[in-house]
Parts: sequence; structure tokens; C-alpha cells
Amino acid sequence: MVLGYQQNARIPLFVSIDEEGGRVNRLKPKYGFLETKSAAKLAKLNNADSTKKYTLNAVNNMYQIGVNLNYAPDVDLAINPDNPVIAKVERSFGATAEEVIPMAKSVIDVHHLMGVGAVLKHFPGHGSSKSDTHFGVADVTDYWQFEELFPYKALLDSGVVDGIMTAHIVNENLDSRKLPATLSDKIITGILRDFLKVDGVVFSDDMQMQAISKQYGVENAVKMAILAGFDVL
Repeated sequence: MVLGYQQNARIPLFVSIDEEGGRVNRLKPKYGFLETKSAAKLAKLNNADSTKKYTLNAVNNMYQIGVNLNYAPDVDLAINPDNPVIAKVERSFGATAEEVIPMAKSVIDVHHLMGVGAVLKHFPGHGSSKSDTHFGVADVTDYWQFEELFPYKALLDSGVVDGIMTAHIVNENLDSRKLPATLSDKIITGILRDFLKVDGVVFSDDMQMQAISKQYGVENAVKMAILAGFDVL
């Protein structure tokens, strides 16, 4: 079906998926796809061949069905080990930038071998949160650390980044208006575009997550996000 869409499109399509491995895994072995591993399990194996093998499995799964853009790797730092949406569900490669950066770079490189784009997430960092933005506001003002920007900076400097996805977290240190990052021009334009010099594609996280939809309403939030500097919602 996807190949049919591509063949009939006048402009080539991005066909995207959330396929990190582990909990965030749409293409499961029970459906006939190859086995993948979570970021935390890959980090625990700490083996370049294993990282390549399981990432190649994931990318092959995508390639088979015509997906050419993946919302991965997750470069959040697992600062809070009890974080219900990052560390607890094994989505982070580690608690420090030194652990996360080389693992993420390896994962991105394998994506590119197969012509699949890789999108870093969740900017400016969801790893310190104590709550899950799927279900409501996550305020990281008292917990967020500047180091959470380091993976973005390092990977941008290496020239391998195809896109960046934002978090719906609130951080008063970055925007005193208490706007979620996804709706904040100070964070998206001020920090991501101007400070980190990102001129590539910026994606929002799911606009129907309750940190956005329940607080702002989807229609209003879409307008705010576009004004904040997004390319794709």
C-alpha cells in the first residue's frame, strides 16, 4: 500500500513511524517482523555489533513496508530513574550525555545505511520529568539540567540529524510563561533555531496528548505550535 502511495505521489512522501524498539515498537515479532531491543537493553549490552544488529532489524522492518522516517532515537537523559515515560520503560541509553551520544550516533548511522531518516526526541529533554505528558502537564522546572541539550548539540555538529521532535514539558527556566515546549516560540525559535542553529525539520510530538489537548485544545494548540516555529505537526 505504501509503495502505491509513493508511486502515485507527485512529491515523494515521508512515511513515518515511532519505532524505538522495546516498549515503543509497532512492528512486533508476533506480526512476523524481526526482533528489536529497547535503548536501555542496547546500552546494557554495550556492544557495537549488537547495537548494529538490532537496529538493522528495526530498519529492515521499516524498509519492508515502505517507511522512510523514524521518530527515533530517543536522546533523553535518564536523569530520573523513576520517570514513568522514559527511564521506567527503557527508552533512554543512559543518564549522561557521554552514554547517550555514541549510542544514538550508531543507531542513526544504521538508519542512514538503509535510507531511513532519524528524528531525535524529545527536545529540550523529557528525561528528568516525574510525570507523563500523555496524561497531563509535566513540569520539569526544578529538575531539568542544561546537559539535556548536549546530545542535540553533539549530533547536530556531527551532521547526522534529519529532524528533531519536541517534548510537551513545561520548563519555567526556558519560558517563564509556563508554555509547553511544543507551544513555546522561546524554546523552538529562541533555543532550537537561534541558539542551536537548527535549520532542518522540526516535528511536534502527538498534539492529542493530554498535556496539550486537555490544556489548550487541539485547534488552538496547532495555531500556537505553527507560530512557535514548527514544520510538521
